[in-house]
Amino acid sequence: MTSSEQKKLIRVTCAPRLVGYLQKEVEDLGYTVDSAGPTGIELAGTMRDAMRLNLFLRTAFNVLWPIDSFQCASPDELYKRTNALPWEEMISPDEYLSVVSSVNTPTIRDWRYASLKLKDAIVDRVASTMGRRPDAGPKREDFVVHLYWNGDRCQLFCNTSGRKLADRNYRKIPGKAPMQETLAACAILATGYDGSVPLVNPMCGSGTLAIEAALIASGRPPGLLRSNFGFMHHKAFDADAWNEMRREAKKIRNKGTIAPILATDIDPNAIWAAKKNAETAGVHHMIEFAECDFAETAVPPEKGIVVLNPEYGSRMGEEVELEKTYKRIGDFFKKSCPGWTGYIFTGNMTLAKKVGLKISRRIEFYNAKIDCRLLRYDLYEGTRRTDK
Repeated sequence: MTSSEQKKLIRVTCAPRLVGYLQKEVEDLGYTVDSAGPTGIELAGTMRDAMRLNLFLRTAFNVLWPIDSFQCASPDELYKRTNALPWEEMISPDEYLSVVSSVNTPTIRDWRYASLKLKDAIVDRVASTMGRRPDAGPKREDFVVHLYWNGDRCQLFCNTSGRKLADRNYRKIPGKAPMQETLAACAILATGYDGSVPLVNPMCGSGTLAIEAALIASGRPPGLLRSNFGFMHHKAFDADAWNEMRREAKKIRNKGTIAPILATDIDPNAIWAAKKNAETAGVHHMIEFAECDFAETAVPPEKGIVVLNPEYGSRMGEEVELEKTYKRIGDFFKKSCPGWTGYIFTGNMTLAKKVGLKISRRIEFYNAKIDCRLLRYDLYEGTRRTDK
């Protein structure tokens, strides 16, 4: 059995509060989740399965392939144990190595020292067996090793993703305070959107929500947008299997009719950036962009989903000014979107109260470290108000 056919317990990581969406994605791909935690899941699979997960997952951060697990009491023991592993079977001297450490042990104060000891152990082993050592540094996009050291137990993983899967490689122009791609995908999935009804995204910014919606509607795997993954720098990489996997993935298309996707913003620079990003993602033909105030968005006659991600406000003056914006969002929902399902993604529930409409559901997320909610509004014909 080759290393690409050997099954191991793969760990797939995600941001807090996204694990439910990740688990559904993994199960929809036909896998059984062995365990789930606050920031990830584990499943049995081969290196080819790890490649497939990297290609298809929308909500994950990294796909980690286990290397070893052992008891460890000191930095010197870490070096000794890891230097004894056959790194020459995993990494070529021509590759670029990065080490990422998460350390919670009384035997070491600084995680950077653990990373240094692990890096030295790997390059020294490769040098002793291959005659040359690989370059090493902070890039974290080629051959990436993760160390989890908790108490007296160390776990080593090869990060088959390299860079986080959140980096789809289409957002060349990020714009102001962009939403991370994995979070945007989760927010769209949380609305139940599948492309069968129109989706309107006022205040679109750099277009991340609309682009992720288009990728979901078309069924296009997000990994097709990237040309570099960590597994490509592992000696077990099967290029033929990967190329075939990509060829099959390119054939995947939503066979139904995809309803219109409309994205608007008052800032012409934002619309320009959103169009460029959509072109890079290959979904520009699926999204209609328009420059206008959000309240002037021309909502299609067919009922669908409207989702906004307004500013949250970090200073008092900003918050007072944003109260008017949130009230106008409520007015926009009432005037332009009766019969639709409205969503507001916000990190400020005080401002959300200014919308003046009944919230039918609150879905918890984090945007970086900000405690956020995706608020659902059922916008009945002749909208029911809760304010008096």
